[in-house]
Amino acid sequence: MPDTIKPGTILIKEGTLLPEAVRFETEPCEPGWRLVKDLDGCGLDRKIRDAGWTFFCLAGQLGATVFGIDEQKTLSRAVGQILANLESAEFNSLEIMRVTSEASKRFLGVRYVTVSAQSRHIQESAFLFGAKDLPVRDRARSAAA
Repeated sequence: MPDTIKPGTILIKEGTLLPEAVRFETEPCEPGWRLVKDLDGCGLDRKIRDAGWTFFCLAGQLGATVFGIDEQKTLSRAVGQILANLESAEFNSLEIMRVTSEASKRFLGVRYVTVSAQSRHIQESAFLFGAKDLPVRDRARSAAA
């Protein structure tokens, strides 16, 4: 895991469909996820909206607290726990909101790291759910509108 995990860091699930006009550098992070370099959540949101797509911010925060000796390995495990959360299948991006890992944060002499993150989702439509996700009766209603 890169040592650049900090508030504002964006992780994007590998294979996420992106607008052709949006270009940015990424690096491997956790298995199946890439870290966006040189852009925070606001910067990436601007680029995606300029291309006519939407970068949703989903309700609720995810978090993990992990104990360990090495700060970077502990941070990596905390992010890995968040991504492994069952809710992670519902979104294709994650924004790190808070990282608490000062050397003074210890419990019984063992360092701990707390990471809070916000689910994000990149898609072309301005509606969070596409027609294929709606029940059949609602698809007919949305087609008639």
